[in-house]
Amino acid sequence: MKKNKYLLLGSSVASLLLLAGAAVNDNFLKEWRRIQAKGHGEEGPITVQLRQVVNENLGVADRCVSCHVAMGPGEQTVRGDKVLVAHKAVVHDPAEMGCTVCHGGQGQATEKADAHGDVHFWPEPMLPKEMSQAGCGTCHSTLGVPNQELMKAAALAFERLDCYSCHRVDGKGGTVRPDQGGMEGTDLSRTGLAGYDAEWHAKHLAKSAAAVPGPWKTAFREVAAADQELLSLYLKTRVAAPKLVAAKSVFHSAGCLGCHKVSGVGGDDGPELTLAGFKDPGQVSFEHVPGKGNMRNWMAEHFRAPASVVVGSQMPPAPLSEGEIQQLTFYTLSLRRKELRDVYLPKDRIRATRFGAREFTGDGATVYGAFCAGCHGPDGKGRRLPGLVSFPSITNPDFLAVAPDALLRQTVEHGRPGRRMAGWLKADGLKADEVEAVVAYLRALGGTALEADPKPARWAAGDANDGKRLFESNCGGCHGSQGKGGEGPALSNKVLLAAATDTYLAETISRGRRGTAMAGFLEPSPVRQALTKADIESVVAYLRSFEGGK
Repeated sequence: MKKNKYLLLGSSVASLLLLAGAAVNDNFLKEWRRIQAKGHGEEGPITVQLRQVVNENLGVADRCVSCHVAMGPGEQTVRGDKVLVAHKAVVHDPAEMGCTVCHGGQGQATEKADAHGDVHFWPEPMLPKEMSQAGCGTCHSTLGVPNQELMKAAALAFERLDCYSCHRVDGKGGTVRPDQGGMEGTDLSRTGLAGYDAEWHAKHLAKSAAAVPGPWKTAFREVAAADQELLSLYLKTRVAAPKLVAAKSVFHSAGCLGCHKVSGVGGDDGPELTLAGFKDPGQVSFEHVPGKGNMRNWMAEHFRAPASVVVGSQMPPAPLSEGEIQQLTFYTLSLRRKELRDVYLPKDRIRATRFGAREFTGDGATVYGAFCAGCHGPDGKGRRLPGLVSFPSITNPDFLAVAPDALLRQTVEHGRPGRRMAGWLKADGLKADEVEAVVAYLRALGGTALEADPKPARWAAGDANDGKRLFESNCGGCHGSQGKGGEGPALSNKVLLAAATDTYLAETISRGRRGTAMAGFLEPSPVRQALTKADIESVVAYLRSFEGGK
C-alpha cells in the first residue's frame, strides 16, 4: 500500500513537472518568442505574440511572420535579428499573399523545421533559397520563352545596345552616368506582364532627332531590324523573375515536350509535368540519389541517370552540363500551378489556359529544341543509347539531299506508327505554322539542299515479286520480315510510304546513309553483291505493294 502511494506521488510530481515544463517552453522558450523579444519598432519593443497572414481567396493562413515579423502587415519597420528584416522589394506584397504560396513549406507551423517542410510527412517542402523564383510558377505561365541560345542572344542584344544606360531591368542599370551618357528611364523589369509601347523605336528616334545635346543624343542610336526583334523578345520575357525565364529557356532546348505535357501541350510517352513541382518527397526513393534526400537532388539525379533513379525508365539521360541540369531542376520545381480564383489569376495564365497562348516562341529552333532535341539531339544527328531504341539522324546529308519538304512535313505531322515518333499536328501538339518552322529549321540545321528531281512522285515500274526476293535476301535482316522493322526502321509504314517519293526510296537504297548501318547497294561489299538500278527499282515496287495497290 505504501509503495502504491509513493508511486502515485512520484507520477503526480512527474506529471506536474512535465506540464510546468511544457508551459514554460510554450510561453517563454519557443524560438519565435526569443526572436520577437529582440525586435523593436519605432515606438520601442514589439509585442511578443503569434502573428499570421490570412488570405482566404488564396487559401493561405501563414504563421511564418511570427519569426519573419517585418514581412507581416503593418510591421515593415520592425528591426532586430536578421530574420526580422523586411522582405526585399518584389512585385507582390507578402503581407497580402503570405509566404507559402510562393516559397512552399507548412504555413501553420511555428517551429523552423516544421515551417520549412523539412519533416518526413510534409508533401510541400520549402523551395531552395537560390531557386525561390520557382515559386512564381504557382500562379504564372511565362509566355513566349525561346530556347537557350536565342534567349542569350536577346539578353546580349539589350546589353550590347547599351539599353541599361537608361533603363533598369531586374535591379540592373538605369542610373545617371557622370558623362551624362544615360538617364533614369522606365523600369522594364515587368514588361512581359504589363506590356510596353510597340512604337518605342520610332518615338525614340523622334526624341533623339529633336533633342539638344545630352542623353538622347549620346545614349541612343538607330537600331537594326534584327536587333529590334531580339529586343522585343527580351522585353516580352521580363516578368521580374530572370532566373526562372533562363531556366525555362533550358527546358525549351532539352526536348522535354517531346515526351511530357506541360499545361496540356506536349507528348504522351512520359507523365504530365504541369504539377511536377509538387512531387511528394515521401513518395519517391532516394536510395540512388547522392547528397541530401530532397526533391532538388532527386530531380537532378533523375536528369543525369533516369533509369538508376526510376526503375524501368525509358527516358534518355539529359545531355546537358551540370549548370544546365540545375536550371532544368529549377524549372521543374516551378511546375506547381495551383487553381486560383479569378481575382488572383494573372494575365499570362489566362492567355495560356483560355486563349491558347504558347509558353514557347514559334521559331523553328525553339520548337525543335522543345519537342525534338531530346530524341534527335540538339544537332539533329540522332542519339544511340544502351537499352533504348536508337533515334535516327534527321540532318544526315544523304537523307536531306533526297527527302522533299513534303516528306519532312508529313513525318512531323503524322509521326511513324509503331515507332516512338509521334504525330504532332494535333490539339495538344504543334500548329501548322510551327510544323513549317521546324521543317525549315531542319533544312537549315543540316545545311543540305534538296536535289532537283524532275521525275513524278511515283515512277518505279520494277517487278514486285523479284523485289520481294531481293528485299528478303538483302534488307530483311535489318528491316524485318515484310518490312515490319527490326534494328532498322519499318519500311511497311504507311505514313512513310504515303509521303516518300520513289526517288527518295531508290536513292536511299542506292547511296545508303553515312554514319549508319545502312550501306549503299549500288556498290558491292565483301559480304554482299551490288544491286543494279533495275533491281533497286524492283525493291521499290515491292515496298509500294505494302500500300495495298496504291
